[in-house]
Amino acid sequence: MSVLMEFAIFPTDKGESVSKYVAKIIKMIDKSRVKYRLTPMGTVVETKKLKKALKILDKSYKILKPYSNRVYATVKFDIRKNRKNAIHFKIKSIKEKIK
Repeated sequence: MSVLMEFAIFPTDKGESVSKYVAKIIKMIDKSRVKYRLTPMGTVVETKKLKKALKILDKSYKILKPYSNRVYATVKFDIRKNRKNAIHFKIKSIKEKIK
């Protein structure tokens, strides 16, 4: 199974730039050893189980909680049975069709 979770989470009461808070979350994701891609508008992680993706989301909130009175988040899931490396294959499929 492949669980793709695209999410953005950040404090809303820290001014225009929140990159130092987002960096704390990316560091945690990197340590979790799941596949991920950072984008300008969010992060996509790929896990084998929904529970693992939700754990990353929960840890992300817990990282921000001490720094902020208000946290904003958006989350999207693509859950697919019988698939691995969905991040890689989705991008590869589009690139092949562009050629």
